[in-house]
Amino acid sequence: MHEQAPPLKTALDLSGKVVLVSGGSRGIGSGIARRFAEAGAWVVVNYVNSESAAQEVVGQIEAQGERALALQADVTQAAEVDRLISKTIEVCGGLDVLVNNAGIYPLSPLLDMAESEWSQVLAANLTGTHLCTQRAARSMIELTPHDEPDNHSRSIINISSIEAVSPAYAHSHYTAAKAGVDQYTRNAALELAEYGIRVNAVAPGLIGRDGLENEWPDGVRSWRARAPLGRLGAAEDIADACLFLASPLARWITGVTLSVDGGIQAAPAF
Repeated sequence: MHEQAPPLKTALDLSGKVVLVSGGSRGIGSGIARRFAEAGAWVVVNYVNSESAAQEVVGQIEAQGERALALQADVTQAAEVDRLISKTIEVCGGLDVLVNNAGIYPLSPLLDMAESEWSQVLAANLTGTHLCTQRAARSMIELTPHDEPDNHSRSIINISSIEAVSPAYAHSHYTAAKAGVDQYTRNAALELAEYGIRVNAVAPGLIGRDGLENEWPDGVRSWRARAPLGRLGAAEDIADACLFLASPLARWITGVTLSVDGGIQAAPAF
């Protein structure tokens, strides 16, 4: 039996839903947090060190009449993830959507890379995704009554990267981690489907930020010249993809990585 299609007028209304965004205090994460709040969700903004930035995002959301909460946790540490999930459920009353956005992307040439650099990038981008997914999924399952109809309304979204399939200089640790995120997404989708939890990933292309054009003028110029849509991405572009995947509009979508890159992967090689 197929699930009934939601009315389009309310399909992106997430009122009553609780959304946790790891690394939600800045960049793509803050854009995701604000966009989900616009859709009516109660948003938990996770951060590691930047409390002031997280509270700024919370303030912006609350100024729009929506609810938000800033919670500190290092998602590479299992005990801290347990605390993050428990506090989210304690304060907000549940957990419906997890966005695994936390990550780091330092430059380090392969031949010069220290073991600690490799480990830190894998931990932040891949291990953190696993710990949050595992703990969140366990809680989602526990919170759902056994006799409740399964409508696949719970969703986990992992932020990957186009670098999972396209190498980048001095990013061997990061590309390996994001390739792992893509495969982990498919495996998690397979294992969690029976519990009504959909798992997908979004792979951003180059996202603009203040100062980027001054720091990397050649790269930005090359991107704009090659990308079919001719511009850099914005945090809102990634947020809208996440919002779609979390909504009933994506009720029959799981185990996919959605590239949001302005078409750069469709650009000719020569």
